[in-house]
Amino acid sequence: MSDNQQPTVTQATQVRNAAPKTAYKPADVSPQRRVQRRYTMRLWSVRHSRGLEWFYERFADVFLLLHPLWKAVGYSRAEAPVKFVEKRVKGLMFDCRMCGQCVLSSTGMSCPMNCPKQLRNGPCGGVRANGNCEVEPDMPCVWVKAWEGSRNMRHGDAILAVQKPVDQSLRETSAWLRVTARAAAEREKAQQGEPA
Repeated sequence: MSDNQQPTVTQATQVRNAAPKTAYKPADVSPQRRVQRRYTMRLWSVRHSRGLEWFYERFADVFLLLHPLWKAVGYSRAEAPVKFVEKRVKGLMFDCRMCGQCVLSSTGMSCPMNCPKQLRNGPCGGVRANGNCEVEPDMPCVWVKAWEGSRNMRHGDAILAVQKPVDQSLRETSAWLRVTARAAAEREKAQQGEPA
């Protein structure tokens, strides 16, 4: 390293330096450990993308079978409890940001909203040589992982589809209910012989 180059300060170093200096060290609750646990679950989800794809297809079918229930209760009434569960499940598995327009099945089970730049259609030009993010050097690039996960999936080429920009009005809403309502409407049109 030349004299005028500064060493890269990683997120782990920043967390460690910002922590108050005391003799008390709580067991297993450091901010860095929580950050690392999020990455660990994200990476697990990418490695198991094919199995998660299979599970999600079955789950979507069950949710679609429950369409009469959602319709009877009212999708707006079902929103709060379903969103509560969805936020926790997807938060644990994918570090979900609840954008309301989930594309996990198209992105190798790697949520593009975890990208610090929130890019929805591939990586930026700053991916490091080791495959990590230019903004958060300790974090694997979301899109590098998305590509890896998509290569394991049966419908992996869905990653090539261009995604629409995020509709901010749908933030903190249930993608599960939205996808179910849309699939139910398409199914009803098909049963009536109307073009989809």
